[in-house]
Amino acid sequence: MSNCFLALSAEKIAGYYTFAAAGVPFRDLPTDISRRLPRYSDLPGALIGRLAVDRRFRGLGLGAGLIADAMMRARLAAPAVFMLLVDAKDEKAAEFYRHHAFRSLEGRPLRLFLTMSTAEKVPGLAGRGGSR
Repeated sequence: MSNCFLALSAEKIAGYYTFAAAGVPFRDLPTDISRRLPRYSDLPGALIGRLAVDRRFRGLGLGAGLIADAMMRARLAAPAVFMLLVDAKDEKAAEFYRHHAFRSLEGRPLRLFLTMSTAEKVPGLAGRGGSR
């Protein structure tokens, strides 16, 4: 189950993403992240299930804007969210997310995450997503 958010241009869909609650097993996080966290079995996240930008709007920063919008929605969520998650459809998509500071989970190169604290420092995302 997810919500879908659209970016519109002259009543045409320029881009979109789907958004849902998710959890990540503690053991799947890289050690440099997990060693600073309480030892819960799962950590809360918000999953960007699908993100797409129409070819006519690529290279204009719309993808980063959609990630920033998801970051803002995650920050405003009533339950605490530790990270944004994505399931990249292929390595090219994974590279897009890595460009925006996402990292792969251990043993799952196409499931990437971005902690909320890191998201607030990423150029191109910081300042776009609003604050709590």
